Amino acid sequence: MRLRFLGSTSEAGACPSLYETDHGTIVVQGLRVTDAEALGDLRHVLDGESAVEVPRELLVDIARRVLL
Repeated sequence: MRLRFLGSTSEAGACPSLYETDHGTIVVQGLRVTDAEALGDLRHVLDGESAVEVPRELLVDIARRVLL
C-alpha cells in the first residue's frame, strides 16, 4: 500500500494527519485514544483496531480541498 499525504492541522506536519491510500481508503495518523470511558463508547472494535482522535476542522478542510 502506498500513502499520499493529504493534510494536517499541525504546523510542523506532525499528528494528526490524513493520508489517501492507493486502495481508495483514508489512513489517520494521530494520538491513540486511551481514555477508558471514551473507549467504552466504541462499538464493534476488532482485533488490531484502535481509536485515533482527529480535530473536526482537519476533516472539514480535507473534504473541501481534496475529496470533493
